[in-house]
Amino acid sequence: MSGERASIEVDEFLPHPPAKVWRALTEPELLARWLMPNDFKPVVGHRFTFAAKPIPAVGFDGTIECRVLDVDELRLLRISWRGGGLDTTVTWRLVAEGRGTRLFVEHAGFDLDDPVNAYAFRGMGGGWRSGIFRALREVLTDLR
Repeated sequence: MSGERASIEVDEFLPHPPAKVWRALTEPELLARWLMPNDFKPVVGHRFTFAAKPIPAVGFDGTIECRVLDVDELRLLRISWRGGGLDTTVTWRLVAEGRGTRLFVEHAGFDLDDPVNAYAFRGMGGGWRSGIFRALREVLTDLR
């Protein structure tokens, strides 16, 4: 039986046009610079992996199995995110705002009754809110 499901929801204004933000989300080498090494392709149904740092204490080997669920170029990207006891989805939604883009991120499906999910929810919440956006901003600033 599954318990209460929770989501991490964050958004940030990025002073870059949607096309540039989209590149950072969908080009594997750029995605690797701000998130994790991967073999991503922005094609619905494509299966790929992210290579994260293993966390043996919670039984996480560092591999995140993913599948592209939805692609709406320059607007929306949704993937499944499975690994280390998680079975979640991540959605990035891009909205043009002035001369930049507001990027909405939702990482959904955490089972807070499961200790591993609860641990990941706490840790990843901080990561999405701080480190991830900081790294993404650096990549966007360097990108021509």
